[in-house]
Amino acid sequence: MSKLRVGVIGAGSISDMHLQSYEKNENVELVAVCDLNIIRAEEKATRYGASTYYSDFQSLLADETIDAVSICTWNHSHAEIAIASLKAGKHVLVEKPLCTTVEEAKEIEETVKHTGKVLQVGFVRRYASNTKILKEFIDANELGEIYYAKASCLRRLGNPGGWFSDKERSGGGPLIDLGVHVIDICWYLMGKPKVKTISGNTYSKLGNRANVQNLSFYKAADYDPDKNSVEDLANALIRFENGASLMVDVSFTLHAKKDEIAVKLYGDKGGVEIEPELSIITEKYNTILNATPQVDSLTFDFVQGFQNEINHFVLSCLGETETLSPVEDGVEMMKILCGIYESSQKGTEISFD
Repeated sequence: MSKLRVGVIGAGSISDMHLQSYEKNENVELVAVCDLNIIRAEEKATRYGASTYYSDFQSLLADETIDAVSICTWNHSHAEIAIASLKAGKHVLVEKPLCTTVEEAKEIEETVKHTGKVLQVGFVRRYASNTKILKEFIDANELGEIYYAKASCLRRLGNPGGWFSDKERSGGGPLIDLGVHVIDICWYLMGKPKVKTISGNTYSKLGNRANVQNLSFYKAADYDPDKNSVEDLANALIRFENGASLMVDVSFTLHAKKDEIAVKLYGDKGGVEIEPELSIITEKYNTILNATPQVDSLTFDFVQGFQNEINHFVLSCLGETETLSPVEDGVEMMKILCGIYESSQKGTEISFD
């Protein structure tokens, strides 16, 4: 199998997950790293063995020997870079979210169709071992008809600041940063039903709470406690055309006792919990059973999830398989995310044709 020659655009913290996963894949040659901060680009290129580095993505795309790119930049730049990369003949793995507007998402989708290149959206939880196990149960109809899902990702103190808290660059707060993960994994496991209506709310009540002491949290490289233009909390009820529904709430800051993540799906034959730990609930001989799969880990393994995602992307680019998270799914997810924001802004339920 020939090696895939890869460039990584954006050298922030999430790029390390891509770079170390490419480094461990024997079918990859890491060619270049690009970042607006040339010092950071050089440092990452040296650390992971890339042969060169750039400060602008157009220079990287001009290298005709590069086959594929990972886009790890600010959300608002995803569309521009993805479209340029596809037109330059590169396969693309773009970090979630696909972009920040539905219009941009559709433009990316059209470019993928026109160029015929692979575009994989970075829905990393789809590639987790736990998800693969549950998907096999669901595909075998062990849960029956999945009619309800519930997802929460609540941080009591966790606004990363920097570009994460700048709506112009991020497109939003916890909904587009955290919600995209839990909404997507539910939607994916539910069989990707078509959305019918969305009723959503967003709140900006607490700010980034930089005054709170004695609790540590992740801070962006450009963290500035005085700057914040995104929501603190978002919630939504999403109804699908097949009658199923999904309830979600996510926060950066909240007066909660503790941080919480929970993802649950319910069918007429059984249920599952994928977060915080993998569990399967079924019914046998008039008795409800809580089944614990015998696996290496019951929790989502962030590092292994990224390795699986990168490995799958590489095989997709080499024509060995098809991506689990195509551009079409990225478009639908942008419709959901933007629909929640629109519903909150208008104070009414949003309907889809």
